[in-house]
Amino acid sequence: ATIVAGVAYPRQELEQAWKRVLFNQFHDILPGSSIPQVFVDANREWQAVQQEGSQILGRSLQALASQICWPEPPTSDSRAIVVFNPLNWSRSAIGRLRLPEGDWQVYDLAGQLLEGQITETGEVLFFAEAIPSVGYRVFWLVPGADDRSTSSPKTELIAGKDFVMENRYLRVEVDPTTGDLRSVFDRVQNREVLSAPGNQLQAFQDQGQYWDAWNIDPNYASHPLPPAQLLEINVLSQGPLEQRIRVVRQIGRSTFQQDYVLQRHSPLLQIQTKVDWQEPHVLVKAAFTFAWAAEAATYAIPCGAIQRPTRPTTPAEQAKWEVPALGWADLGRGDYGASLLSDYKHGYDSQPDQLRLSLLRGSTWPDPQADRGPHCFTYALYPHAQTWQVAQTVRQSRELVTPLQVIVTEPQPGAQSAQLTPQGEFLNLGSDNLVLMALKQAEDDTEQWVIRCYECHGEPGAINLQSDLNLVVGDRLNLLELPINSENAALQISPWSITSW
Repeated sequence: ATIVAGVAYPRQELEQAWKRVLFNQFHDILPGSSIPQVFVDANREWQAVQQEGSQILGRSLQALASQICWPEPPTSDSRAIVVFNPLNWSRSAIGRLRLPEGDWQVYDLAGQLLEGQITETGEVLFFAEAIPSVGYRVFWLVPGADDRSTSSPKTELIAGKDFVMENRYLRVEVDPTTGDLRSVFDRVQNREVLSAPGNQLQAFQDQGQYWDAWNIDPNYASHPLPPAQLLEINVLSQGPLEQRIRVVRQIGRSTFQQDYVLQRHSPLLQIQTKVDWQEPHVLVKAAFTFAWAAEAATYAIPCGAIQRPTRPTTPAEQAKWEVPALGWADLGRGDYGASLLSDYKHGYDSQPDQLRLSLLRGSTWPDPQADRGPHCFTYALYPHAQTWQVAQTVRQSRELVTPLQVIVTEPQPGAQSAQLTPQGEFLNLGSDNLVLMALKQAEDDTEQWVIRCYECHGEPGAINLQSDLNLVVGDRLNLLELPINSENAALQISPWSITSW
């Protein structure tokens, strides 16, 4: 917005917000092992930072939209939809918006009516295709009813009914007696993914040790609790863009509402979860047992990945009965595998044929009510051919937590200052294995901008910058934004490296 529309760069606001984030990276705040009063203060800080960031983002997107040279709208009362993609690769995904009063249809720039769907919560879904890297595309919102924009009504459980969802990637069947996944069939590779019920909610007594909030009991697996009880199962939608089956299960006094979501153009099975958590000293995991065995599992770490054996032999390996992963873990054997993606859950364990994700636990010291109450999070199963690198698991993980940004605005045809086309690409790194971390104004020169990225596959890379803004790559920098004198080619990137220009 600063480069394109001349908006004042919010340096002070961003710096203050970032420092508040960093302050709350304290090592007892992050894992939830502080006393109650700490979380009261920390949550207040998080909410303030989120509000500040949302306001900056909203102002910036509106400023960019104001610079678009609008084409002729389909009708005089049409409104413009601008879909922004924050990630540094072109992507196609479902756009979501709340419509103004009345009946509306969504058209693309070519005048094609797009298939739509109204969700059970009143959101309108449409397929936003090929949104450019760190870029945008315009669509039109046109008055008029469309019979295709309604989803199937909610269907109650019927004895003997199959609860099945299907797209061109997956066929998913939910067990109507347990709420577990009975089958996930890979239609592309023509193979079953699971060898046992999937998304089993497994509960264990977890007394912990002296450090209750810090440590999972190493012997928790020897103390299983009764399985989750199914309370209800419903088909929420069977629309053209999104299918959704809801299961509600109970563990102790806690209820787990989980929506199995299969979108028409996505290879992911999302599991969107809401929990009212009330259990002390209980650990709950979601278990997926696969139809193959692997010698190692791979876990995402900051700006990289680490491989760990699924058959630990040394004391050090055996001590890692629970390991962290920031966004995803993968269990594969080279020709086939599956990634388990997560937005806000980071504890995993593995066996040769199984991945489990820790969802919740109930420590009582130093906070007697730690984690009690409502939770909302999403995880997803991504079966794939070949390795996680070839399958672009990192991209799938980033897309899960970074939705498209959709705004509705009034087009201003013929605006004198407009300089953007109806579709634009602000920044493309030109490489499949580079992930953009930052585009920021340089600390010491407001005319210079800093790009920071990392290599995500453990392979050599190279930046090939493309931009509608005519950005040009300059000197390689260190993290203090000082030039690096290097004999290596300036645009080459070594495996796993963090690189700035």
